[in-house]
Amino acid sequence: MNRHTAPRSTSLKTHPATSRALGAFVATAIVVVAASLSPAAMAMPGGHDGMQHAGMHGGGMMGSPKMAERMLDSVNATPEQRTQIRQLMEAAKSDMQAQRESGRTLREQAAKLFAEPNVDARAAETLRQQMLAQHDTASKRMTQLMLDVSRVLTPEQRKQMAERMAQRRTMMERHRQERQSQRPQS
Repeated sequence: MNRHTAPRSTSLKTHPATSRALGAFVATAIVVVAASLSPAAMAMPGGHDGMQHAGMHGGGMMGSPKMAERMLDSVNATPEQRTQIRQLMEAAKSDMQAQRESGRTLREQAAKLFAEPNVDARAAETLRQQMLAQHDTASKRMTQLMLDVSRVLTPEQRKQMAERMAQRRTMMERHRQERQSQRPQS
């Protein structure tokens, strides 16, 4: 197992949205690693925030600290693995909080730009490029988290986790379809 130098932390207590986002991304990221990072999978769009956004809306089994612990329980993670993964998630959480603030600032700038009497096309393009760079930075950080976690878990654990997450995705999709079929048609 790989030793990491991230600060020690025995708690996954974080802002609930950040916890869910990081946990969900870790779970999603592990599936990507388990699939050997196939080019077809990497070419798929991940929503407006790319890979960062892919795990932010309940896309993975480890969507909260409690869920992360259950997922680690399900693959019989050792205490050492749990500690390492917690440390990795805490380090990523700090980095992603800065990314979230950066994204918020860029969105506020876009709203101000849009509200101007005449929208400056060059300013809009510059802002778009800044947003892309911010998304790329966030994506790189989350990919690094995925790779770091993949080095902590064994191939068998990653396989087990991927199977459990696939079952959860199937269940969530079934529930989504049930909710859609119950909505009144307009």
